Amino acid sequence: MKTKMKTHSNASVSLQKKSFWTIFKQQKILYLMSLPFVAWVFVFNYLPLGGWVMAFQNYRPGLGFFEQEWVGLQQFVQLFQDERFYLVLRNTIVMSIMGLTVGFTVPIMFAVLLNEIRLKAFKRTVQTVSYLPHFVSWVIVAGIVTKMLSVDGGVINDLLVAAGLLDQPVQFMTKGEYFWVIVTLADLWKEMGWNSIIFLAAIAGIDPQLYEAAKVDGASRFRQIWHITLTGIRPTILVVLILSIGNLITIGFEKQFLLGNPTVVNFSEVLELYALNYGIGLGRFSYGTAIGIFNSLVSIMLLFIANGIFKRYANQSVM
Repeated sequence: MKTKMKTHSNASVSLQKKSFWTIFKQQKILYLMSLPFVAWVFVFNYLPLGGWVMAFQNYRPGLGFFEQEWVGLQQFVQLFQDERFYLVLRNTIVMSIMGLTVGFTVPIMFAVLLNEIRLKAFKRTVQTVSYLPHFVSWVIVAGIVTKMLSVDGGVINDLLVAAGLLDQPVQFMTKGEYFWVIVTLADLWKEMGWNSIIFLAAIAGIDPQLYEAAKVDGASRFRQIWHITLTGIRPTILVVLILSIGNLITIGFEKQFLLGNPTVVNFSEVLELYALNYGIGLGRFSYGTAIGIFNSLVSIMLLFIANGIFKRYANQSVM
């Protein structure tokens, strides 16, 4: 019996290897085409991990690897003892949750609404216009937002004053309590159209006969959207949500850096901007590396937690 089981196991392994090499030979062009992207990911995402060793040193530029002073977890102790770190972490978490809530749900609704448009010319025009802001630099977007919210000729203040909602213009860019909303809405305007592409592609893969059958059964447009469109793109929604949760606190720093100013710094500074200012800016490279490691580890934990939850309760995962 044991001999038969071993023989069966060896046969299955050899079959798997054979099938892999068979698929590789059949799709060798696709594998070759993917090599540049694999190399890009390896060079820019995996090779830099060797620099994490600086977080356990008191790194000094110009000294050799073995000449550096090893300090163990001292950088992390300083990080968790810094009150500024917790303020920055609060800003990062709040802006991340706001961005995830708005930046994830609105593109889905936008894609569904675009799918309901029957005039193809109008639909293509709306799609093209919605994609364009993605290709605009954050420098330009920050300039547009700042000008629109300005008290001197800013269109937002002019409209609010003209409508009687404000007695006088408000300096929105100097109000810390408005900063999170401004960043969230600016990011939504810039990325909404681009983020909706994947949902539009998923909707395009739904069988049109399902809609025809629903019409015959007397289903309204809303019922068709709820039971066919949203149900059909459910796997895509869950995968994108899992990946978005994994990147919850890695929100970058460009928009916060460009839209922020000294009067709202307690609301605009995020982890990556904190690493830039207190790490690279002050020459504390080891401290900045510790911040980056904390950011990466939290992202990995969130990804595994989200993936495990959705895998257990929704039977959907990314790994």
